[in-house]
Amino acid sequence: MNVGVSFLTDARAAFHAALLESILYANADGVPTIADGSSKTSVRISLDLLHRLGSKLVNERLAGQMAGSKFEVIVGEYLEATLPRLSHLRPGRFIFTKGSSRLAIADSDQYQHLSSLSAAMEASPELAVAIGMDYLIKPDVMILRKPEPDEFINSGEQIVDETSATLTSMRSSNGGLPMLHASVSCKWTIRSDRAQNARSEALNLIRNRKGRLPHIVIVTGEPTPGRLASLAFGTGDIDCVYHIALPELKAAVAAVGSDDAKEMLDTMIEGRRLRDIADLPLDLTA
Repeated sequence: MNVGVSFLTDARAAFHAALLESILYANADGVPTIADGSSKTSVRISLDLLHRLGSKLVNERLAGQMAGSKFEVIVGEYLEATLPRLSHLRPGRFIFTKGSSRLAIADSDQYQHLSSLSAAMEASPELAVAIGMDYLIKPDVMILRKPEPDEFINSGEQIVDETSATLTSMRSSNGGLPMLHASVSCKWTIRSDRAQNARSEALNLIRNRKGRLPHIVIVTGEPTPGRLASLAFGTGDIDCVYHIALPELKAAVAAVGSDDAKEMLDTMIEGRRLRDIADLPLDLTA
C-alpha cells in the first residue's frame, strides 16, 4: 500500500490495474474494449477514459463472453479484498463466490427452497410449463454470510440459550445455511437486452426470497450515459449501479461528450443512482 494513500484508494488503483492488464484496452483500430465501435460518441468517451486511467496497451479484442467472465473474476476479487477490511463496520464471516451455476443461489438461506422447486419441475414437465423459468437466478458474484456459533454470539454476555431464538438463521446451532448478503451483477458493457436481463434478475431476487432481501447491485464499465441510464434510472429493483471509474468517466464526458450526456450523467449521480466502484464496499456494510 502506498504511504499516505487510503486503503480504498489503493484498492481502487489495484482494481484498475487488473482491468488494464487483461480486458480494458484499445485494439489496433483504436477502439476500446468498453466502446461500441459503431458509435463515435462511445469511442470518444472510452478513449478519453482510458487515457485518464493511464492505459497504453493495444491488444486484440477478447470475445465479449470471455471479457465478461474475466470481469466477474476481477470484481469478485476486489470485493473479497475490501469488504473483510471493513469488519469494524460490518462484522461477519463472509464467503465470496464468482461465476456460479444457476442453482448455486439455493445454497443460501433465503433461496434454499429453489432447489426443491427445480427438482419438482424436472420431475413434472407440466409443472415446468405452468411455473416457467423465472425463478432461475444466477448472480455473477455472491457474497454470503456464515451463521455464527453460540459461543461467538454469547462472547460478551449471555444473549441466547436453548429455549429462545431457535429459528433465526444467524445461529449456526439452528442448522441454517449461509445468508445471501449481496448479489452483484457484472455487466462489462450495457446493451438493451443485457439491461433487461439485469432488471429481471433483480425482480426475481425480490419475489423469490424467503427472509431478508440481499443487496442487489450492478457493476459496469459502460461509457455512455444513455445506456447507463437504462439501468440507473428508476427505483424498486436495483440498489444502485456502480461504475468502474466514475470520476474519470465524468471528466471524459465533460471533455468530449454532449451537453445532454453531461446532464444525464449528473442526474444519475445527484439522484443517487450511480456511484463509483470505491463506494461499493462501504455501501455493502449497510
